[in-house]
Amino acid sequence: MTHPSEPNYLALFSGSTHSLRDDSCPHNYAATSLVHELRAVHHIFFGYSESMPSTGYRGCSSKGLYARKHNPWVDFKDMPPSWNKTFAAFPRNYARLPAISFVVPNLRNDMHDGTIQQGDSWLHLKLNSYAQWAKTHNSLLVVTWDEDDYGAHNHIPTIFVGAHVRPGRYAEAINHYRVLRTIEDAYHLGRAGGAITARPITDIWR
Repeated sequence: MTHPSEPNYLALFSGSTHSLRDDSCPHNYAATSLVHELRAVHHIFFGYSESMPSTGYRGCSSKGLYARKHNPWVDFKDMPPSWNKTFAAFPRNYARLPAISFVVPNLRNDMHDGTIQQGDSWLHLKLNSYAQWAKTHNSLLVVTWDEDDYGAHNHIPTIFVGAHVRPGRYAEAINHYRVLRTIEDAYHLGRAGGAITARPITDIWR
């Protein structure tokens, strides 16, 4: 949708870039986000960040691997610190996951500083078992990217895997606001920012 990374993460999580045009840190927003919407209906959100040094961490970076610019939930004032988790806390028993979770690899494994092969290998090693579980447990994995490599059309893939997904290749154009709206509709949440007018993704379901 835009460049660089951080505004895209904010758009996916809150329906707005909040006029941000860089990867600066820190920011603190009082705006509506998935956290606000989920708390309003008594659901829980956990964000899992690889290489973040501790639960509730609000620093901008750590050891060249963790970057807060890729962790949008920490920028919202109503985010409970205990919901901001390290990836080490990602449960092996997937039934213990909350209603909605985000997982963000570190800079080596998200195809930012590392290679595409590294990113693919990380996804297979860390999330494939959940993807297989999701297919038989009324659950859904969405894999997406924040931005492209500054190509002319700013196209990125978005992959849905789950119990109710109709496998196939879909050529329709979607963006972060449509993905957010789809998540919101799944849990009958409110609408944040650009998700208000975005069309949910509906043609992928069985």
